[in-house]
Amino acid sequence: MPVTEVLGSTMFHREIGTGAPLVFLHGNPTSSYLWRNILPAVGDPGRRLAPDLIGMGDSGKPDLAYTFDDQARYLDAWFDALGLDSVVLIGHDWGGALAFDWAARHPGRVRGVAFTETIVKPMSWQEFPQAGRELFRSVKAPGVGEEMMLEQNMFLEILPGSVANPIAAGDHDVYRKPYPTRESRVPLLQWARSMPLGGDPADVVARIERYDDWLANSADVPKLLLAFKPGPGSMMGPELTAWCAGHIAGIEIAGHDLVAGHHTPEDHPGLIAADLSNWLGKHELR
Repeated sequence: MPVTEVLGSTMFHREIGTGAPLVFLHGNPTSSYLWRNILPAVGDPGRRLAPDLIGMGDSGKPDLAYTFDDQARYLDAWFDALGLDSVVLIGHDWGGALAFDWAARHPGRVRGVAFTETIVKPMSWQEFPQAGRELFRSVKAPGVGEEMMLEQNMFLEILPGSVANPIAAGDHDVYRKPYPTRESRVPLLQWARSMPLGGDPADVVARIERYDDWLANSADVPKLLLAFKPGPGSMMGPELTAWCAGHIAGIEIAGHDLVAGHHTPEDHPGLIAADLSNWLGKHELR
């Protein structure tokens, strides 16, 4: 699998196919492995690429704070190193946020954006799913978050509880492997603390507000929301789906009655691939 030198470190990515670039971005605490069953199933044509974000998966682990800005800088450099242009972006969780952010800052280089279970807007604590409120309050608390995320590796250990269909032990081990030490888990903690709740962190809220403006004013760029019935760990329920329908220009919603947890690509890769393939064909995005 290709490894690219980026800003003094390296970024790993999976790649299959040829043609127009389709870039699949993962979130926290996963890696490009999240897309393993979707990349081939989307089918040809299309150059399908899925990077491991910096500090995650098999990418380099430089000494960074791993803020949203850090992640965006390295992702920008990766796009430029590979000469990717006229791209379609597909994102899950923070990968969706990075996709929106990249598109808003490079509007002439994006042809379409698809997303599932991602951060579409800053939220009040009351808007956030009740089951996750105390978890994120604890993660954001000094000292408590370090114990949960750096010592206990909580997000990776509870990964099987955030899918509706069982995740194989071997697949769980692949997700665990890049994070054997306290230091290696810093990106996971930083992503969790970046969740835009109650106006904090202000820098992340500002970036999201900027990309929300782009989402609302880019009707010429097709967008696809892949939606399921909320299951374990889901953060996009009917209210956020309705918000997307009312606030995102050029959006289509591929809704399913099947239940999915937060990690929808683990639960329903075949459906997601079929929805993507149909959408790509409809808008001649391949």
